[in-house]
Amino acid sequence: MDSSPDSVSIAEMLASARAAGDGFHEVWQPDGAMRPAWSGFLESVSRLQTADLAQKRESANQLLRDHGATYTIYNDQQALSRLWQLDIFPHIIGAEEWRLLEAGLKQRSRLLRQVVNDLYGEQRLLKQGWVPPGLVFANPGFLRASHGIKPAGGSFLFHHAVDLARGADGRWIVLADRTQAPSGKGYALENRIVLTSLFPDEFRDMNVQRLASFFQMERDSLRDLAPQHRGDPTVVLLTPGPLNETYFEHAYKARYLGFPLVEGADLTVRGRKVFLKTLEGLRQVDVIVRRVDDTFCDPLELRTDTWLGVPGLMEAWRAGTVAIVNGMGAGVVETPALLPFLPGLSRHLLGEDLKLANAVTWWCGQPKELAHVEKHLDRFVLKRAFVGGAGQPVFGADLTEAEREALLAKVRMAPHEYAAQEVLSLSSAPVFDKGKIESRPLVLRCYIVPCGNDFAVMPGGLTRVSPSPKGLVVSMQSGGVSKDTWVLADGPVEQLTLLLSPTVAIRPERQAGEVPSRVADHFFWLGRYVERLEDGVRVLRAVVQRFAGEGSEEQARELAALVPWMVSLGRLPDRFGKKVVPGELRGELLALLENSRREDSVRDLLNRVRYNATALRDRLSDDTWRLFNQLERHTRSQATRLKVPEVLEMLNAVVLDLAAFSGMEMENMTRGHGWRFLDLGRRLERARGLVRLIHATIHPSPRNDAVLSPLLEICDSAMTYRRRYHARPQLGPVLDLLIADDSNPRSLIWQLYQLTRHASQLPRDGMEGMTGSEKKQVDMMLSELAGVDLNALAGAEDRSPGLLVRLCTRLQAGLESLSDTISQHYFSHALRRVS
Repeated sequence: MDSSPDSVSIAEMLASARAAGDGFHEVWQPDGAMRPAWSGFLESVSRLQTADLAQKRESANQLLRDHGATYTIYNDQQALSRLWQLDIFPHIIGAEEWRLLEAGLKQRSRLLRQVVNDLYGEQRLLKQGWVPPGLVFANPGFLRASHGIKPAGGSFLFHHAVDLARGADGRWIVLADRTQAPSGKGYALENRIVLTSLFPDEFRDMNVQRLASFFQMERDSLRDLAPQHRGDPTVVLLTPGPLNETYFEHAYKARYLGFPLVEGADLTVRGRKVFLKTLEGLRQVDVIVRRVDDTFCDPLELRTDTWLGVPGLMEAWRAGTVAIVNGMGAGVVETPALLPFLPGLSRHLLGEDLKLANAVTWWCGQPKELAHVEKHLDRFVLKRAFVGGAGQPVFGADLTEAEREALLAKVRMAPHEYAAQEVLSLSSAPVFDKGKIESRPLVLRCYIVPCGNDFAVMPGGLTRVSPSPKGLVVSMQSGGVSKDTWVLADGPVEQLTLLLSPTVAIRPERQAGEVPSRVADHFFWLGRYVERLEDGVRVLRAVVQRFAGEGSEEQARELAALVPWMVSLGRLPDRFGKKVVPGELRGELLALLENSRREDSVRDLLNRVRYNATALRDRLSDDTWRLFNQLERHTRSQATRLKVPEVLEMLNAVVLDLAAFSGMEMENMTRGHGWRFLDLGRRLERARGLVRLIHATIHPSPRNDAVLSPLLEICDSAMTYRRRYHARPQLGPVLDLLIADDSNPRSLIWQLYQLTRHASQLPRDGMEGMTGSEKKQVDMMLSELAGVDLNALAGAEDRSPGLLVRLCTRLQAGLESLSDTISQHYFSHALRRVS
């Protein structure tokens, strides 16, 4: 009998997954009947073939790649390029069950708001014994600098996330609260966009609640927090930067809500107010949605060993000129040690019993609780009690006797730093993976934000499943997989969007728009690194073509000229200037392609391009991102395993990818400041690279003209030269074509013309002495070229070899000075004093 996955029906795989599941199952009741919420979806899926599900999974992965959806696992070598993991089966929750869950979540946010406000205010809960002092004052999440601050909006806690799991009886139980800087809303939105494209009919027919209304309420509530109540408040999302594990979400959500994505260096505090540094100058910020942990937010008052924050931010917040979401110190209640005290606090503060039960938790900071944990450790999972605590949860039942004693000795040394939770048998849901359907444990994260005098709960959330059927640790850092969460409605669902209604009149807007200085900086260096990458690939291709050629005399002569030329460029070690060993040369060429530790190798430059592109994720189109992904795929192979012809094929593909990026930049990007700095970087780097290539051609002496033909090829000007001269390349005409021909888009003078055009349109902030300085520097280089007879200079090269070298040196110095001026003027915002 054929036992391949394709021969097994979806219904049979679902039945097998049902039989394998332990404890509460999201899909099947104890008697084997399917739960009503799931019936419509699984009946539809059962009509498909395994190959159809495999195709949907691949389509989901392709969409995630196209959107640039990544999640960084810090000890993973893939770093920024690790694809977000999404299962194609949603997690489905019925309408009645959701109403009960929603009420409990709103109550919990209301309770925690009062608790955290009291801890930073009058501290009655501490004085009256409702919360132990050691749980607060030993907690690094309690920021003494925040005590006494009255935050805009009246609360430290704005958005709040709750991690939930089901008990054996099917009731939802709270595992943890997330109040520091809750993550996952952006990923939940991405999951929804992908899943609705895979199952559009099922999504519509099952009346799944939309997410747009929740984000609309969140956006409006954030705007309402502005302290000055200005008509058009400035709200920004503060991110640690592209290396953060959830950076994709930061960029994705900022773009969806229409808020600028900023890093600490984008903001400055002047006169106890926070300003965004833009190309046009400083713009006051009203609300900061922080994704930076609070202790990193201000190096003056909090941690001094970080560059992620904004010096003076605490003082501005204290002065009430800016709202910060969540308030610094809100993480004090993000601790499992607080869970045992919440039922009493709910009755005391709200006059209500908790609607959502907590996981049974024992804080080891109390003697009786510590003794109980020591006696029954096998029943518990031991966790660090406070935010930022190092180490993974430890399951007592998995320990040997020696490991148990070692752990307890560690706990006894600092018992207040540990909390123990009784191990739950998590509920299971079906997952499609590797051609099979299996049941895996899950945890649901729900999100709550204030909405007027009430709260709004995202109708869904981020469901995460374990990477294995028996796994009890469910997190993305441990290799988990996410699910889209479908909350069903009782009837048809209204389609909402965050876009304005077509009936709302919009005034046409053609201004460049305010661009943060850091964004312009990243655009500038993206342009430079893309151009530097193309230059490096073209140089490497010219050498590899001749190295892999048929061994003609002409190719051998050009290769012999190119090797010392590469040495002069700094691309090959000095020893190759004396003797060339083909085996060693091949190794060096492959290192120039793949060795990421080698400066200006193809891999090194690709990483730099990727970093700057990732930092601009919220400003690059999906097509541009697809192009960067394609560039990654074309260079993914291990070069050491490739034969030289395959290396050549790879380099050709990269050249075409970069040409596509150039075309997309020129034809698709609006001519705002972002594009201008991108093209500024490209033109400056192309001019700089060309001058370096020419300098290496004429120096050191004696010159070898066999390098001129490859030089024209690298500069994409060989066809033009042959059409004009029908002769072997000579230095004079080559210099004229590459330096002074204003009809050649690869020439130096063309780049300078583009630079002067850009320089004349750069934004001005009125700083004395700076207006037009960039254009003056370009004009000086143009003037120098205008006074040079290149043919005469080339003819005199044998008699006066230093003239051309000095010209190249002056031009290179002028280009470096121009780069410094642009950086100082537009990216640093340092105040200048006129002496």
